[in-house]
Amino acid sequence: MSTTIKPIKTSSRPGRSLAILGLILVSLVGLVFLQDTKSLQLGLDLRGGTSVTLQPRIAPGEEGSVTSEAIDQAVSIIRQRVDSLGVVEAEVTSQGTGTSRQIVISVPGDTGRRVVDLVGQTAELRFRQVLASGSGFPATADAAATPAAGVSAELNAKFAALDCTKPESLQGTSSDLPSETLVTCDRAGGAKYILAPAEVLGRQISSAAAGLDTQAGSAWFVSLEFDNEGTSAFGALTARVTSLPEPTNQVAIVLDGLVVSAPRITEAIPSGNAQITGSFNQLEAQDLANVLKYGALPLAFDRGEVQQVSPTLGADQLNAGVLAAGLGMLLVVIFTLLYYRALGFVTVASLGVAAIMLYTLILLMGQWIGFTLTLAGIAGAITAIGVTADSFIVYFERVKDEMREGRSLRTAAETGWLRARRTILIADSVSIIAAVLLYIFSVGGVRGFAFTLGLTTLIDLIIIFLFTKPALVLISRSKFFNSGHPLSGFSPKSLGLVIAKES
Repeated sequence: MSTTIKPIKTSSRPGRSLAILGLILVSLVGLVFLQDTKSLQLGLDLRGGTSVTLQPRIAPGEEGSVTSEAIDQAVSIIRQRVDSLGVVEAEVTSQGTGTSRQIVISVPGDTGRRVVDLVGQTAELRFRQVLASGSGFPATADAAATPAAGVSAELNAKFAALDCTKPESLQGTSSDLPSETLVTCDRAGGAKYILAPAEVLGRQISSAAAGLDTQAGSAWFVSLEFDNEGTSAFGALTARVTSLPEPTNQVAIVLDGLVVSAPRITEAIPSGNAQITGSFNQLEAQDLANVLKYGALPLAFDRGEVQQVSPTLGADQLNAGVLAAGLGMLLVVIFTLLYYRALGFVTVASLGVAAIMLYTLILLMGQWIGFTLTLAGIAGAITAIGVTADSFIVYFERVKDEMREGRSLRTAAETGWLRARRTILIADSVSIIAAVLLYIFSVGGVRGFAFTLGLTTLIDLIIIFLFTKPALVLISRSKFFNSGHPLSGFSPKSLGLVIAKES
């Protein structure tokens, strides 16, 4: 019984795939030039950066609050805040023992100042009713003698004497207890307040995001969404103060013991949403949203000296890493050219296109999300060279299997792809899942390794679909490859159809 092998009809359009890839590459290169991105963002181990020490602020009688658990929780929250800036490879560690424990933050490059402003905030957010308000200057004796309704003489005296023009008055407080009445200043020092005990707390916030109010002159704000408990408490607070006289119809938004804003409440807000305004610029609004999103630090900290740190690895190690990547790619190229002959040039071209795409993406992500390249990241890219080569080998060997079954190269390029595609997708999916899990559950340099491994695996999928497969389809139409030339990689000997005679 004879069988007939029918040619497989295909709607493959290699030209269109190559055009799409070309458009992607031109767009990436164009973005690099438009954003004037000339160099890679290197990590701490390759470039050095900024190091800051945070010392727990201990109030008299509160020495026991600086526990190992509190420091570890602070390290975790600070790490989340730093990561929210897109700063990859930042190091957040604790040093020392007991009450002398410190937190050391090391950030690549010279962005440490902004990072310290972000992570050093305790971010204790309170919503308090305003009981009294006034100018930030100390009051006269006559004004001090006029007490705010329902406030003790002691607090009235403290309020009158408070001078918000002094720097120490604008440092906030580590003893902003929600159950106590608070006397404090606003962040700018222009006003001071007596505030009732807090009725809504920062821990009742479920999400926070920065926004731009274009109707108010492009002013930035932070929008908040409360959980069920916070929604109920905020609705009750705003309903109660609506009909009260000024200034008791104001609700102060207090961050780390200082008033950010104190809006008047004209109607109850039962929706569980609120906005914080206060003359923010974009970075301030985004940073405030980030610190609120990840919760308050369990301790208040004083900033130590900000120092520049040298690279932990020198130029020799960087050159060695780049050399290793180059040698790895060179070995893959030599192997494919020796084994696949002219077909190996498809692999060489594919690796070249993948390298261009990887380089431009790392350049752009350094601008967009603060991605920094470290030696661990270079190792991830080197590892991915093998993943990329595997995809080519799976496809090429599948095509050769199809030709051994009697199909022409032109048909085998299509049928081999249909059967190799699933294997390639599964293999790359496993690598991507592993990279994602490694990135989520690891810290420090391991995250850089996971990030570049995942990125290069995604690039492999793009290249194999939009370049390698279309390129093989195009060359399958040429006489040189179809004729089984000894150098084509598809000769009968290369396919294993001819066994060399023993001498």
